[in-house]
Amino acid sequence: MMHGYIPPERFLPYLSWTEIDALEDKANTVIVLPVGAIEQHGPHLPCAVDSVISSGVMGAALAKLPEEVRAFGLAPITYGKSDEHLHFPGTMTLTGPTLLAVVTEIGESVYRAGFRKLLLANGHGGQPQVLEMAARELRIRHGDFVIVPYHVSRVANSSGKYVSDQEKRLAMHAGHSETALMMALAPHTVRMDRAAANFPPVFPSKVLSGDGRPACAWTARDFGPSGVIGDPTQATPEQGADILDTLSSSWAQAITDLYRMAWVTREAPSWGSSHQQGHIESVSTP
Repeated sequence: MMHGYIPPERFLPYLSWTEIDALEDKANTVIVLPVGAIEQHGPHLPCAVDSVISSGVMGAALAKLPEEVRAFGLAPITYGKSDEHLHFPGTMTLTGPTLLAVVTEIGESVYRAGFRKLLLANGHGGQPQVLEMAARELRIRHGDFVIVPYHVSRVANSSGKYVSDQEKRLAMHAGHSETALMMALAPHTVRMDRAAANFPPVFPSKVLSGDGRPACAWTARDFGPSGVIGDPTQATPEQGADILDTLSSSWAQAITDLYRMAWVTREAPSWGSSHQQGHIESVSTP
């Protein structure tokens, strides 16, 4: 069914328009939009990794929410800005302006339905700037709209206790944590017999890169033919289950915080006026 990893009772598209229209406390209800990508993830993982992980983590988080916390998931955006991987078959990429337009227009639809809190749950490291631009554009248009663009892996989780120091410094794609998560979320898609480590060279300038990650623009093929940037070989399903559990618990708390929070609002754009500062009123704390 269409809900995928999202619990069906928290999947907004399963409601009729009249049910959505009648929902209580829509100003505080959190709408969760997973944003992923379809792009190569080496020989051992499917191209759907970023879409699976963003949807899977958010689905597990929504399932952990207490009933009184009002939040719904949307169908994910499964295509992203993946041009750094376009040299590999299976990568399906949108341009930045196209993704920006898609996210912004979905955000407008969320606002038009009466909701005022939107979480853009990003699963792809190549597009946070686009989501941040969409969030800022929506905020400029609507002074009572709270939009949070955030990568699903940036909240507290247990992955650090499993990965090597080299992985922490240099891994960026199809490495240990992503492989472990896919073992937990879609184990039938993982081929560990094809897994192999591959790291980029350490960036020469410590001023520009303290940990050695590339400070310049790069594409995945710059670092070899496999498309892997990290070491997936030590990942296990048990690690993946633990990482998923800790990630989703952190996100359940974050969604609860968003539901309960109040934030600065303004009623309309006031260009060049001190009234743009706003005040905390329109979005209330439940």
